[in-house]
Amino acid sequence: MGHVFSLVLSREITDEESAILREAGCAEAVFGTDSLPTNADVTVTKMDFDDTVSPSLAEAIESALEAVKKVPDLSVPGLTVPAVPKAPDAESDAGADADSGVLVGEVVEAG
Repeated sequence: MGHVFSLVLSREITDEESAILREAGCAEAVFGTDSLPTNADVTVTKMDFDDTVSPSLAEAIESALEAVKKVPDLSVPGLTVPAVPKAPDAESDAGADADSGVLVGEVVEAG
């Protein structure tokens, strides 16, 4: 298993746009449909990733976001990243919930 995350796009994409995304680095993404996070009545495309090539989760996400920029008038209103279990040999428990084994993070607002 690699770096797992999902992107919700701002709208449904065409087959041509799907091909652009695949050529831009999303060849392994699984495309499906979902609803817009802010309006459940709007159908959009969802891309699920299990990136085994990128050296880090951050680089995998950044690569996917850069690929989306290749399609005109397309954006990413939703990003989902599952919780990452704490490494068993971690030297410090700082920032981790001892009961859950899940790393604790913080939300950073774009400014």
